Amino acid sequence: MELDNAVVLITGANRGLGRAFTTALLDAGAAKVYAGARDPQSVDASDPRVVPLRLDITRPEDVAAAAGIAADVTLLVNNAGIATGTHALGDDGLEGARQEMEVNYFGHLAVSRAFAPVLAANGGGALVNVLSALSWVSFPQYGNYSAAKSAAWSLTNHLRTVLRGQGTLVSGLHLGYADTDMTAGVDAPKAAPADIAAALVAGLRVGEEEILADETSRFVKAALSGPVDALYADVQAGYDGALARR
Repeated sequence: MELDNAVVLITGANRGLGRAFTTALLDAGAAKVYAGARDPQSVDASDPRVVPLRLDITRPEDVAAAAGIAADVTLLVNNAGIATGTHALGDDGLEGARQEMEVNYFGHLAVSRAFAPVLAANGGGALVNVLSALSWVSFPQYGNYSAAKSAAWSLTNHLRTVLRGQGTLVSGLHLGYADTDMTAGVDAPKAAPADIAAALVAGLRVGEEEILADETSRFVKAALSGPVDALYADVQAGYDGALARR
């Protein structure tokens, strides 16, 4: 995708990966970034090319209003997400699953539905869903997160098939842990948000439909080709090795 003069909407753009995506895409030549956030005042708008936009992706009225305001968008980055730290069989497992799915799946779906015709009207453009290596594997403390991200991965594959005809590139961006507020309590290798954002830019420029943004995502994706009973041992060994190299 050509990023020069692109008009971008990033959900969850006020901090962490969203803020890093904003910086990287502007540096890559984007003309404007609509920075979606539940509280638009939390967005750093010191750069005049950044347009704060009220957008809670779980509120249909916010999504509809955003599609009307940002009718010039050529690149959508579905980045907003949550992690409840719950698993399916825990006391709070059902409520945690509902929260995870509401944001990490239904939120992506709602924004994608609203902006698919916007992208079509503006020549096709691109849609990126920010996913995770946990789309492919699961650990107890992230069971519901993994399920929601796996659903979002499947949604991404579906959107790719239905939007290809209008010329929209649909890409899934997979990563392990990034060094953000969400992972502050995680003792594991973490990628710098700027490095993840650089991988996004590089992948978009060559039209990649699946962007493996770091060592963790590449390792886990490769491990999927092995026996199922070896998968988790391989993934754990990879994490342990990466921790030892820190």
